[in-house]
Order: sequence, then C-alpha cells, then structure tokens
Amino acid sequence: MESGTRDDRHRLVGAYQGIALGEAQRSAARHGAGPVRELVSRYEQGYVILQPLKDGYYLVLVLGSGASVALGRHLLGPTQARIKREL
Repeated sequence: MESGTRDDRHRLVGAYQGIALGEAQRSAARHGAGPVRELVSRYEQGYVILQPLKDGYYLVLVLGSGASVALGRHLLGPTQARIKREL
C-alpha cells in the first residue's frame, strides 16, 4: 500500500485493526491490565501500528517491511496528540 491511496485495502486494514483493538481493550479490562496504549503487529508485508484516540477513534499506520517501526512510533506521537485535542 502507498500513502495517499484510497482503496478497499486501507479500509479493510483499518476495520480489522479496530476489531483487534476492541478485543485487546476488553481483554485488558477483564484482567485489570490498564488501558491499551498501542498495538504493533508484524506481517509478512510489513507492520501495522495502532494507537487508540478517544471516543472509539484510533490511528493506524501501515509500514512496509523495510520501514523503521521505532521511527513510525516516534512520528505518530505528535499526530496522536493533535488528533486527540481536535476530537
């Protein structure tokens, strides 16, 4: 996938990551583990970083297999904070 493209793959990734986030949040709540701050998933084609916002919204970053997960996480920080303020 490429940045800026709008196709069904992006919608599907977002939808499935939202399901995963919901399951992780329910499991964490059930076991008293505190809030889920981030999910990072590794796939054959790359990585997905998922960060919850508020009111059920979440931020998804899809990275290629050669990308730096640490850099992606670092760059998401200010974006996540800005979006939370705007919600």
